[in-house]
Amino acid sequence: MKASTLLTVCASALASAAPSGELEKRATVKGFDISHYQTSVDFNAAYSGGARFVIIKATEGTTYKDPSFSSHYGGATSAGLIRGGYHFARPDGGSGASQANFFVANGGGWSGDGITLPGMLDIEYGPSSTCYGLSTSAMVSWISDFVSTYHSKTSRYPLIYSTNDWWNTCTGNTKAFSSNSPLVLARYSTAGPGTIPGGWPFQTIWQNSDSSPWGGDNDIFNGALSNLQKLATG
Repeated sequence: MKASTLLTVCASALASAAPSGELEKRATVKGFDISHYQTSVDFNAAYSGGARFVIIKATEGTTYKDPSFSSHYGGATSAGLIRGGYHFARPDGGSGASQANFFVANGGGWSGDGITLPGMLDIEYGPSSTCYGLSTSAMVSWISDFVSTYHSKTSRYPLIYSTNDWWNTCTGNTKAFSSNSPLVLARYSTAGPGTIPGGWPFQTIWQNSDSSPWGGDNDIFNGALSNLQKLATG
C-alpha cells in the first residue's frame, strides 16, 4: 500500500471513529527508539513488556554510522519486533540526496518482509544552529531532496520525525510532505501530542517521553497493530 493511501485510510477510519481530540486515545502500540547511547537493550524484555516496534539510529550526515546499529537491529529482529533505522539529518553537511543515499547504504533501506519500517528522517534542532543556517524555502528543498531520493531507492516514503516548533520555525510549516511521509511527532507530555504541524491529519507515531522502560525514547503508534504491520508491509 502506498504511503499516501495508508494515510488516507487511517485518517478516514480515525475520523469516523472519534473526534480529533481523542486521537491520542487510539494510540495503542508501544515502541521506542534508541542509538549507541543505549549500550545494553533487553529486546526480549521489551517484547514481553508490550513493545512491538523499535526505531534504531543508523546514520548521521554523510559520514557517521552508529556503532551499535547492527547489534541493536539483530537483537530487535531476534525478539520479534518490527524495526527500522533512522537518519539524523545534518543539512549543514551535505545535500539531502547524498544523505539519503548514505542512509540507505548503511542500514536505512527497506524490504517487504513485513517487519521492516520505512526509514525515518530525524530532522530537528541541530548542534550548530536551529535551522542549520538555511532559509525556510531552502530547508523544504533539502527535505524534498532527501525524501525523493529515499523513495527512488526504496519505493517507500520515509517517516519524518520533528517537533511542531521546529517544523514551523525552519520550514514555515510547509504541507509539502503530509500526503506521503508519515509523521513522527516529538512532544514530551502526558496530555496528548498537541498541535499537529505541516498539514498532517494526525501523527503516525508520538514520541511522548525521552525515557522508555527499555531504554531510549518512548514511542506510541497511533493505531492498531494491524496498521503498524501495514506500514511495515507497504
